[in-house]
Amino acid sequence: MVIKFKLDRVMFEKGNMKVPELQELSGLNKNTLYSFYKGEIKRFDTDTLNSLCKALDCQLSDLIEYVPDKEENE
Repeated sequence: MVIKFKLDRVMFEKGNMKVPELQELSGLNKNTLYSFYKGEIKRFDTDTLNSLCKALDCQLSDLIEYVPDKEENE
């Protein structure tokens, strides 16, 4: 299984928003935001996700996608 983060796509859809702008809106650390943006985040908490959803006016499902392994589908 793979969990994909789609923050980059959501930010693009919100007018090509940049990380510093999202940092200002969300109050989150820029390193945390860049990790989400690049899909490199390994752990996160619900407060972080809540802040992202609130700042971007989106749903959690807009930010995260579950992609099952090919083997799991067979």
